[in-house]
Amino acid sequence: MASPSGTPTKITQGSQTKGGIGESTLRPDGTLKVTGEFAYSSDMWHEDMLWGQILRSTVAHAEIVSIDTGEALAMPGVYAVLTYDDLPTDVKNYGLEIQDTPVLAHGKVRHHGEPVALVAADHPETARRAAAKIKVDYRELPVITDEASATAPDAILVHENRDDHHAGHVPHPNIVHRQPIIRGEVAAARERADVIVTGEYTFGMQDQAFLGPESGLAVPEEDGGVHLYIATQWLHSDLRQMAPVLGLPEDKVRMTLSGVGGAFGGREDLSMQIHACLLALRTGKPVKIVYNRFESFFGHVHRHPAKLYYEHGATQDGKLTHLKCRIVLDGGAYASASPAVVGNASSLSVGPYVVEDVDIEAIALYTNNPPCGAMRGFGAVQACFAYEAQMDKLAAKLGMDPVEFRRLNAMEQGTLLPTGQPVDSPAPVAELLRRVKAMPMPPERQWESSEGADVRQLPGGLSNTTHGEGVVRGVGYAVGIKNVGFSEGFDDYSTAKVRMEVVAGEPVATVHTAMAEVGQGGVTVHAQIARTELGVTQVTIHPADTQVGSAGSTSASRQTYVTGGAVKNSCELVREKVLEIGRRKFGSYHPAWATAELLLEGGKVVTDGGEVLSDLADVLEGETVEVEAEWRHRPTEPFDLRTGQGNGHVQYSFAAHRAVVEVDTELGLVKVIELACAQDVGKALNPLSVLGQIQGGTTQGLGVAVMEEIVVDPKTAKVKNPSFTDYLIPTILDTPTIPVDVLELADDHAPYGLRGVGEAPTLSSTPAVLAAIRNATGLELNRTPVRPEHLTGTQLSEG
Repeated sequence: MASPSGTPTKITQGSQTKGGIGESTLRPDGTLKVTGEFAYSSDMWHEDMLWGQILRSTVAHAEIVSIDTGEALAMPGVYAVLTYDDLPTDVKNYGLEIQDTPVLAHGKVRHHGEPVALVAADHPETARRAAAKIKVDYRELPVITDEASATAPDAILVHENRDDHHAGHVPHPNIVHRQPIIRGEVAAARERADVIVTGEYTFGMQDQAFLGPESGLAVPEEDGGVHLYIATQWLHSDLRQMAPVLGLPEDKVRMTLSGVGGAFGGREDLSMQIHACLLALRTGKPVKIVYNRFESFFGHVHRHPAKLYYEHGATQDGKLTHLKCRIVLDGGAYASASPAVVGNASSLSVGPYVVEDVDIEAIALYTNNPPCGAMRGFGAVQACFAYEAQMDKLAAKLGMDPVEFRRLNAMEQGTLLPTGQPVDSPAPVAELLRRVKAMPMPPERQWESSEGADVRQLPGGLSNTTHGEGVVRGVGYAVGIKNVGFSEGFDDYSTAKVRMEVVAGEPVATVHTAMAEVGQGGVTVHAQIARTELGVTQVTIHPADTQVGSAGSTSASRQTYVTGGAVKNSCELVREKVLEIGRRKFGSYHPAWATAELLLEGGKVVTDGGEVLSDLADVLEGETVEVEAEWRHRPTEPFDLRTGQGNGHVQYSFAAHRAVVEVDTELGLVKVIELACAQDVGKALNPLSVLGQIQGGTTQGLGVAVMEEIVVDPKTAKVKNPSFTDYLIPTILDTPTIPVDVLELADDHAPYGLRGVGEAPTLSSTPAVLAAIRNATGLELNRTPVRPEHLTGTQLSEG
């Protein structure tokens, strides 16, 4: 069997002076990925494996009258067909926080594409044909698709008999979670305002659109357990949800991370993990499941679409007086991460600004729309779109420059957030805005040349729809704030195991964590930390699995902070043990061994003055030093359910963007020419990776600004565009120049002073693009994504 994780990745780069913290070391998986040789989870193979297939509901809300599997079971090559009644234990639901998601539908289906039955067969086409032969009789029910239908007095309940811990504080059973934040006196502050602006904003449902669809291989073990090779974001969370459903103790469900083709939050929830394991345990054979692209759109959660209602006030001299807002997030049929998204949306709804008086409410709904959960920047992205549009409206009404208006109201270190929590690390919001505004502007009319128009530089691109007629340039700015790490009292920690030994005469460090490498470059950073802390040149990154303690999720911009902190902590403990061995072996020969400050550099033990005491290989000869240690950031606390007060977050990251767009106002086409970014990263552990994260996040924000949206029929709650033919994502031709100005202001609470990087640029790029389009057209544009008909006033026909 070939595993995508394969053998441990050995990284060898010169001496301790190369490849440590602060350097742009190359990724060990980079060449394999760009040449197509990297093994992803969908590439796995077992000599006698079966193929799994999932039958999904064709309707969004219906009673299941009957399921007939007889014809499917009778097909040659079919080994098993499973429905809800075949599940092995009384635990039949799972979920990240609320266990409301059935492994297979029972009694009724709640969304289009919900899993109803499973098939295992000896060929993938046989499995697909067998699934198609399963007969399900549905009695359709009315669908809940928005707040009005969800909270009406006679509304059908998406989940009957709720008993989760949020049920007691929500005003209606079809509301997953509600978080108000009240501070100061909004009514009195409103009286002091010289100008007031309001806005109603609509944020579309975005898909993570990772390129590697869901896949995995479940292999039954001789002890009755199962080994799952899986692409995921959080091995131990998957394990916690899976084991009870499978009826196995956790130590009999082993998980190994396989090659992950992108994630962005879409792999935090389970997809095919339980299904593959159930089929493997039932048949006694390895079972592989690989979604196609169509199925992937139904097989994972999406970004919450939202309605946002905002009111801001300001004095004539430009100081904000108050904020009143209401944020309604559509969570879809199951809870997923909706409670945490509500917490983020509410607590960050003011943005990176000083506002003393606020009245905020955020809720997430249960509906029959597709389930929504984590996606890059969750909760904060939707809020940033709205509050940044409000900042532009206020600046225009006051006759102020939009950047200077933002700088005037920008938070800084020491600012109290609406939750009452002080910002106790650098918050260079005004400086980021200054820097991004000062960056050189791209040249005008780039499409013009002596040979004629270069259509690639024009709105519409290679469709050759215009040669510059009616094209108008626009410039827009935005800035955002994102929390880093898990919040609201969650016990957020990570674990790392580090070993040092001599291999072939050289000291080698091995780093073992359960961190999911999803493309963010954690494996590179972990090796850099080990080189820096242990003074070795060779570092082996052990494949991630559940044979080491949890690393938490690769999400919330937390892995470098938390798992990096765990690797650093474990390395420091290993270093002390190595030095103790050296003192025991060589201390009597050299008095400097007794010195408290001894360093490991370039494979040697040296004094702080640079005197070499010994080779590390000599110290470690015949010895192996191993430490497994956890690392926790400072604790957080839940927000008060009445007032929203509480120290709910660990750290904040900030990014500012300037968008330059060109709009064909006659055809409604947009070309984003540049998305300049300034971001504070605390400390760039790997500058090249930092740039990649900022540019990648910026591009995802661009996508939701002008093209990305899952379209759901409001009458049937069915997804209308589950393919990359109809769901558009930016290509290289859509991606603009993205110059980046990186600021490094250390956060004293974080390892190396670092600050989470990956999410913040996703926030501010979207509203910057919208602001630029507004600047070019003069239109209000209060929804994402902007479509041609929004710019021309022409309603395009469907179909």
